[in-house]
Amino acid sequence: MPLDYHNSSAGTGKLALIKANATAPRRGTMFLNPGGPGVSGIQTINSTSALVLNFTGGEYDIVSWDPRGVGSLTVPGDVFCFDGVDDYNAFWNGTIELNGIEMTGNFTDQADIDRLMSQAPLMQTKYEQLGQRCMNHSDGQFLQYVGTAATARDMVAMADALDGPGAPVNYWGLSYGTLLGSWFINMFPDRVGHVILDGVVDPVGFATLEAALAWSTQLVDDDHAFEGFYTACALAGPQHCSIALAGQSPAEVNDNIQMLLKTAHDATLGTNGPVPVTSGLIRATMRPEIYFPAGWASLANAVYPMFAQGVQVEAGDGSESANVSSIASAPRSSFRKRDEKDTISYSTEAILCGDSIDLTSTNMTDVFQNIIATSQNISHMFAAAWPFASYYCATWPVRAVERYQGPFNNTLANRVLVIGNTFDPATPFASAQNLTNTLGDQAALVRLNTFGHTSEAAPSQCIGNIIRAYMTNGTLPADNHGVCEVDLDFEVFPGVTVESIMANLPDGSGTR
Repeated sequence: MPLDYHNSSAGTGKLALIKANATAPRRGTMFLNPGGPGVSGIQTINSTSALVLNFTGGEYDIVSWDPRGVGSLTVPGDVFCFDGVDDYNAFWNGTIELNGIEMTGNFTDQADIDRLMSQAPLMQTKYEQLGQRCMNHSDGQFLQYVGTAATARDMVAMADALDGPGAPVNYWGLSYGTLLGSWFINMFPDRVGHVILDGVVDPVGFATLEAALAWSTQLVDDDHAFEGFYTACALAGPQHCSIALAGQSPAEVNDNIQMLLKTAHDATLGTNGPVPVTSGLIRATMRPEIYFPAGWASLANAVYPMFAQGVQVEAGDGSESANVSSIASAPRSSFRKRDEKDTISYSTEAILCGDSIDLTSTNMTDVFQNIIATSQNISHMFAAAWPFASYYCATWPVRAVERYQGPFNNTLANRVLVIGNTFDPATPFASAQNLTNTLGDQAALVRLNTFGHTSEAAPSQCIGNIIRAYMTNGTLPADNHGVCEVDLDFEVFPGVTVESIMANLPDGSGTR
């Protein structure tokens, strides 16, 4: 494909694709983007192709790909700014980039506030230096060509090659993939076939708001999702959830978690200096684990006890045999994917920030103040999780050569299906509502009544039936909206269903 669709002199790149063949008489291709940005479609298809084939009736080849800026086969591929992990760690040594933000409760302790704000000048300098490192690295020449508008054009070019020039483009986008989908359907409204936007990023907000500050809008359901986790743990009891004690209420289970965070916080700020297991590291590790309820038992019974053991060692109240170094290093590596050379990837930042609005006067002081306010008013548990890709955009030195910034309500060749979860910690249901309202009668919205991120968070035959009907004959819910429940045989912990969690949420929000 051309690196720049409007300037042939920029040269060309290539895309790595993967296909799962239709299992019934073939009607065409469905393209799948699993999100991120920066997630490999090639790696994802192995775990999702059976589900997608089932939901689409087996009548479509399922094609995914590593978009520009992703993977080692697509060119331009993964974006690197450091020569290796040692280089990365040396650059960020002693900063919140490695250790996270230390705070307790809802970030009202003035000492915690002052401590974070005092780091703003250093982190401002570090993020500016990072941007220059990325520009000067061997991948820097490609940063302007890594963007969602070009990826939308790439998808149309793939459809032309696989289904014929001008064929309708069928697409299922999850999370960031909904932003790609929103751009695609409005850039190419006459090419819209069957399009599913699942776990929605609001394209209007993305096109108009400073990414480093707008991240707070994505967190409105985080504490509800976290509430679902500790409520499920309380219902499971100590026999199935290691965090709970016998007879504890959900609020008391949360107290146990908050006490661990407080102990890690105090140990980190103690006289012995930095410790491997910080409260910031615990928050940043737990947040993505909340995305998928199927993994909550593992979080409670495998990941959490490792942190608890490490914190006990730090506090001088545990066996020195705890492998604290491995506890600390494991989550850090999960923030970033690595290639064969063990080099840290900045693909997510390159795509997200390359697509963002032009640079503004926003600085790290503004970002930190926004994190504190968001912790106090929106998400006590996860607003201070650091780092996150949006925060780089205030200093990222490059924007993509093409960005789509609206309108987002063009007349489409076919209606689209929008899916949002009741309590999604990454893409709140309000974003799905906003997109549906923007598209008007050209979209139908379905709410999956569960916790977690996208419809992949929990099995629902109801969702499967709606998608299958849409893909087979274009049928959408008659009233343009609907509600689906999770399958009753899906258990988060033994004997604990999503329905029972919703019914027992302490604040009664599960009756929504």
